[in-house]
Amino acid sequence: MRLDPLSLPIRFDAHDVRADGGTRQIELHRERVILHRAVAGMRMAIKVQVSDFRGIACRGLDDVRMLMLVHRDPSLSVPLCISEDADEIDRVRAVWSEILGLPLLPDDTPREPAQRRRRHCVVSRRRPRFLVRRRSGALLGAAQSYAGEREIIART
Repeated sequence: MRLDPLSLPIRFDAHDVRADGGTRQIELHRERVILHRAVAGMRMAIKVQVSDFRGIACRGLDDVRMLMLVHRDPSLSVPLCISEDADEIDRVRAVWSEILGLPLLPDDTPREPAQRRRRHCVVSRRRPRFLVRRRSGALLGAAQSYAGEREIIART
């Protein structure tokens, strides 16, 4: 498989383990990527901006190299080129990076997904955003005390 970066938009099929039939259809434009697939009979189209992708990376299997448009979510990553020639991959990689305006990522560094945040963290104890703009009681000064004074109570 080899996609030409100079002939965008491109529409092609790619392997997807979770999709029905094992394939998904990908539309690749300069500013967005649209993934069409069906899971358990439910058809869906996922639109992702090109700027949401991390960059262009080269992944290697034994002697075959694969050029990928890498996203934080591995299921949204898009294969661009599969070849055995390392020089060809390097040339095509630079062209894809320039056309899409994405950085070149280091080779063969599979990233682990970020750990999920726990609910019992420091961030969860902060004040809500709309209350941050308001001053809290501690900032207004100490409460006034009238100890030792005579009080006047009005009864109705």
